[in-house]
Amino acid sequence: MSVKEKNISYFLIIGLGASGVSMAKFLRSKGETVIATDIDESRTDIAKELNALGIKTEIGFHSQQTFNRAGIMIPSPGIPLTNKFIKTALDRGVGITGELDVFTRYNDLPIIAITGTNGKTTTTTLISDMLTACGMNPFVGGNIGTPLVDHLMARKKTDVIVAEISSFQLDISKKFKPDVAVLLNISEDHLDRYKNYKAYEASKWSIFKNQTSSEKAVMNQSIKGFDEKFSKFPSTIFTFSAASGTLIECGAKISSEDIEITLPDFYHRIKTAQFKELTGTHNRENIAAAVLSCLALGADINDILKGLETFKNLPHRMEFIRTIEGVSFYNDSKATNTDAVIRAIEYFKNNIILILGGRGKGTDFSLLVNDVRQSVKTIIAIGESRTHIKDTFENICPAKEAQTMKDAVQTAFNAAVKDDAGEPAIVLLSPACASFDMYDSYAHRGNDFATHVIALGKK
Repeated sequence: MSVKEKNISYFLIIGLGASGVSMAKFLRSKGETVIATDIDESRTDIAKELNALGIKTEIGFHSQQTFNRAGIMIPSPGIPLTNKFIKTALDRGVGITGELDVFTRYNDLPIIAITGTNGKTTTTTLISDMLTACGMNPFVGGNIGTPLVDHLMARKKTDVIVAEISSFQLDISKKFKPDVAVLLNISEDHLDRYKNYKAYEASKWSIFKNQTSSEKAVMNQSIKGFDEKFSKFPSTIFTFSAASGTLIECGAKISSEDIEITLPDFYHRIKTAQFKELTGTHNRENIAAAVLSCLALGADINDILKGLETFKNLPHRMEFIRTIEGVSFYNDSKATNTDAVIRAIEYFKNNIILILGGRGKGTDFSLLVNDVRQSVKTIIAIGESRTHIKDTFENICPAKEAQTMKDAVQTAFNAAVKDDAGEPAIVLLSPACASFDMYDSYAHRGNDFATHVIALGKK
């Protein structure tokens, strides 16, 4: 990995978000020559901080010459590999790597790595809580927000790494080999970054590609293509499934009432009704995956369950805001793809006013048609995709456009009160889209929704 060992001129960090900044600092701390570049001209303050550490920065522009002369490029996960500067440098033979492989080079602790289209953050947090209840000190990082290399620079006592992993991180990983790898689910997402759905699927499955018989794999047996895929991996397989008749010998069977864990010489039944913060089939899947992951690492089931009992639901995931005049408002801003929206609709079942839209990611909104027809009374379309959404659903249910979140909340409230036929009405922000047309993040979007709901209640 060393620049000096391979006669490399420098590492080029592309993008100065949290992961890029941490990577630049870490490599510099190892004595490497580092240059960092970001097209965003507002990154001047962080550039000064990096400059003080001896890291050259190029802010507000990209130089093809800087890319071409690099020894190894390390792009932030949000930057596509089709970026013209990266692509030209790759064509000229410049190497490329990412956070996962750099971390793998220096890490000496066991890793539980979690990926999937939906549920990653919830499951990652569950595993962390469970391991903490077992008396361990987990470091939680990756796509969840804290760069993994921060652990390598920290001085805190840590026993295990719990890492949320995105497909973008996996795409440029060649050596990442988690001790326990978890695949929660796969559904349509990020088709603006992938050639097709098959390529996106392959990215998710690649979390297992470097595992050997010494490692463990936890996977959802209900994923399409499971029967073809799982037999190709040499690792010890643990499965979970909410579908009937799909459980192999080692894993978790999920019903509406409980989760049955069956391992060699081990059986335990978890009653799920008591976990009010984790309702719905998708959350029972998250619980099963988290429990199996901890068991695979050798944790005790009684301590695992103590961690489960103390879990608190995360913000922006079907988060109840308040009820106004019989209308209940829920913030599900983290639902950035159609599968997540379907899960939310299935949970609330009917009388839903759905706020949908944002920046599309090659999203096929027609995947929602059946669920909308059954459960949604009105759609409020927002963001760049609002016209597309209105065109998709206007023959299914009333579909109205809103220019701002304030307008969307008020329009949704008016529709809920007008359409309510005596049943409790639900206003659900579950956008199926990225937030970056109107907001900095899904959290920013969810907070804005909550602000306008609370203001609505004060009138």
